[in-house]
Amino acid sequence: MSRKQNNGTPIEQVTVSPLDLPLREPFEISPGTQHHANNLLVTIETESITGYGEGSPLTPVTGETQDAALATARAAVELLVGKNIANYRNLVSDVRSTFPGMVSALFAVETAILDAYCRDREMALSELFGGSPRPVTTDLTISILPPEEANDRAARAVEEGFDSLKVKTGTTVERDVARVAAVHDAAPDAELAVDANQGWTPKETVRFADELESQGIDCSLIEQPVPADDVVGLARARDAVSVPVAADEVVFTPEDAICVIREDAADVINVKLGKSGLLAAADIASIAEAANVELMVGCMLESAIGIHASAHLVAGIGSFSHVDLDGNRLLAEDVISTERGPEIALGGPGHGITPE
Repeated sequence: MSRKQNNGTPIEQVTVSPLDLPLREPFEISPGTQHHANNLLVTIETESITGYGEGSPLTPVTGETQDAALATARAAVELLVGKNIANYRNLVSDVRSTFPGMVSALFAVETAILDAYCRDREMALSELFGGSPRPVTTDLTISILPPEEANDRAARAVEEGFDSLKVKTGTTVERDVARVAAVHDAAPDAELAVDANQGWTPKETVRFADELESQGIDCSLIEQPVPADDVVGLARARDAVSVPVAADEVVFTPEDAICVIREDAADVINVKLGKSGLLAAADIASIAEAANVELMVGCMLESAIGIHASAHLVAGIGSFSHVDLDGNRLLAEDVISTERGPEIALGGPGHGITPE
């Protein structure tokens, strides 16, 4: 593929709009239930190309409403118009320092900036992080459901080709064990992970792990079992169970990752672009690799735009052990035609997604 050689291209226009996407089925996690993904879409235009970015605010996790995220992204427009897209690091830094904490809005803006930069250079987004746009394989998430429904959902996932499933937990230990057991019955050969979304105490985490073990059910990962502000509790849970423990909601920034590693609080760090954005996610990955901590990548309820941006980071860095990029598989309709299976086929330039 030929590459354009230039000294940069000015941003001419930035557009921000809501992106409301109905889900195939209600998606219940311990903080609540969603029926729609109330996202935002950011487009950045130069004279010749358009870049696309998406954010998926979820108030219990990101602290934002859709309206707040839209307002932040619109306020960021004046920091971008007329600026050289080649200075993407400075642009991202300026936006993030101006609107700290507005992570979904910033993910959308940052993705649009990097997508526009890569499209202008006729390169895949993954190449910005050191790798070619190879296919990425994801698991599929089963939300908080009664055991019979969870069993049906798992059987359907196996029919669609998924051999790795993540089960949402964080209610009571008894209900959570019953749900995971039902999923295991339907998919006995699948790798099973669980995500408590901060719903347990350290003692409940131990009870859950012990009960699964007594039933002969293997669990590959327990994700964020305790509240995000309880790093000590996360470390206690990790020390008390044999199942690897992942930090998710506790890690938004590279500094958070350093804190988790210093406290020896997790075996795995979940890098989620909806919390950190692309450039900081790459920094978190470097910190985890240096500390010999495994990497996971997760998502919010994003369409192919956000999912493919995350998958390009995975392909570029190449060291993620756990991939949970199924957000668009949970939508009733994506922004492009999407296959139901586990493989995310990547292309370029940029993240390769132009909404239909």
